[in-house]
Amino acid sequence: MTDTLHALTSRRSAKFLRGPGPDAQTLRKMFQAAACAPDHGALRPWRYVVIEGPQAIGRLADMAIGAVRASGDPRMTDEKEKAVRQWLAEIPLIVAVAQKIDHGGRIPEQEQLLAAGASVMNLLNAAHLSGFGAFWSTGLGTYVEAVQEALGFDALDHKFLGFLAIGTPAADSGPAKRPEPESFVRVWTGEAVGA
Repeated sequence: MTDTLHALTSRRSAKFLRGPGPDAQTLRKMFQAAACAPDHGALRPWRYVVIEGPQAIGRLADMAIGAVRASGDPRMTDEKEKAVRQWLAEIPLIVAVAQKIDHGGRIPEQEQLLAAGASVMNLLNAAHLSGFGAFWSTGLGTYVEAVQEALGFDALDHKFLGFLAIGTPAADSGPAKRPEPESFVRVWTGEAVGA
């Protein structure tokens, strides 16, 4: 138990990654972990698209950068494009993430989004426990509808949540500084707060 908790508390985002990434069997197990997220109504609202290898990731870069530029976003400068392409060139695996929206109204959309987020967290933890680093990015056109559509997530039925970069950390960045639990946890005794 202590080893498992240590493994969970040692997870941190690793932006700069390189190969190798997970093999097919390991990736399948990681997605099995993603499917174990809490899921009110068993809607399974998480959706993933795997983009693997330099050719596919290069096409992703072309598509996303082109869509961001076409959207008029002034942040996609030539310098930013160069940095994005250099970053992606090293990454062996990208996973696009979306929430599939159930419009039936039985389960509130917020709960569906929470389930999708929990699934992503399970995937990030599974990557870490499998010896890989991962980074959840929303900087590659996540909020540009053309990117979402190009990946097969229609805007009517999906909420695009970004990309997970997965691979071997390029450097050991040491433990992350985390807040003490007392800074965000309190006990409620049944009395009204502020009474």
